[in-house]
Amino acid sequence: MKNRFKLMSLLLALGMAVSFSSCSEDDDNNGDDNNNDTGNVIVTENITENTTWTSDKVYQLGGRIVVEAGATLTIEPGTIIKGEAGTGVNATALLIAKDAKIMAEGTADAPIIFTSVADEITPEQVASGDFKSPNLDPTANGYWGGLLVLGNAPISVAEGNSAQIEGIPSTDTNGRYGGDDPDDNSGVLKYISIRHGGSNIGEGNEINGLTLGGVGSGTVIENVEVVANQDDAIEWFGGTVNVTNAVVWNAGDDGLDADQGWNGTCENFVIVSPDDHLFELDGIEGNTEDPSEIQRFGSYTFRNGYVIANTDDATSSDLINLDPETSVHFENIFFTEIAEGQQITLKDEATLPDGFLDGVSTTFTDVVLNVTDVEPFIDGTASGISAGTAPADASAIDITVFNWTWADQAGAIVAW
Repeated sequence: MKNRFKLMSLLLALGMAVSFSSCSEDDDNNGDDNNNDTGNVIVTENITENTTWTSDKVYQLGGRIVVEAGATLTIEPGTIIKGEAGTGVNATALLIAKDAKIMAEGTADAPIIFTSVADEITPEQVASGDFKSPNLDPTANGYWGGLLVLGNAPISVAEGNSAQIEGIPSTDTNGRYGGDDPDDNSGVLKYISIRHGGSNIGEGNEINGLTLGGVGSGTVIENVEVVANQDDAIEWFGGTVNVTNAVVWNAGDDGLDADQGWNGTCENFVIVSPDDHLFELDGIEGNTEDPSEIQRFGSYTFRNGYVIANTDDATSSDLINLDPETSVHFENIFFTEIAEGQQITLKDEATLPDGFLDGVSTTFTDVVLNVTDVEPFIDGTASGISAGTAPADASAIDITVFNWTWADQAGAIVAW
């Protein structure tokens, strides 16, 4: 009897040793582990070496996960990433630090989806071509953080050439961005959908759906959707990166936001009913009394856009909120579903010092408002804005490229 008990104890100890050894192997993979309840791969530690996430698994962010300098995160088409709930310093997010890269190249048939653990979407559903959430409303926001990409391209800030990105606590030095390399390359984002994010880390400090801080022109960003983010859908903080084919829907704050002397182009895009401004556009934050600082950073461009100002889900505030020192060009933009009182707000230039706006180039070319008279909808003086029922060049705005998005599958993108 005693020998049998010893044998059973030995076998039990051996089994436990094998079990712990197996767990240790999983934990050694950048903090990834399998959760027996969900089957998701739980990611709990920063990514410090080249890592690939595959489409046969769901990756669950167990906190703020950083791809650190020198590492590349590759995400296969059709992969789902889900963020856990959390606010303050515990807000979940995926942060691509300076000198790191993300290679997230989805396809129209297999987009990469960033969402919340509350979202019941599965790889099988995505593989079937259905990209809608099966249980969350497209207005549900603030469930997790968002995706932040940081780089070494120039930014205009009050001191120096770098800053701490909004939404990341100052104690995390991986949140630094900005530099002197306009051609910096942070990787590739193609066919990605970011949903239900925007956790608050402090008073007035939420995480954007897609944050681009000092991202350089070597980075490729094409075919991006942001749905139901509590803060802005996409925000540029300086940098030189271009974005092509973007759709933002039901942002809790602004649709598209630019700050700190961004110098790039957003082309072929759709904005649908944010809660605040459709566009919130600022210029430099450096020496605002020196016109040469404005000239040094240049201007940015929004080209070929379709803007749906209001829906049953949300009513936006200003159409465009624009500081006078903002150098920006609007080309072939069509606004529709405009409500009384909504305006393109051009802030008063009379209070600015002489010569302050030397070098500022803000232009409107073929901007059309679907109203009978544009004058009540413009606060200030601007040319190049007219009334009409269709874009000036409808053929240049291709909304068919968005047929892979949740917004399109839900019928939110209705042609003019």
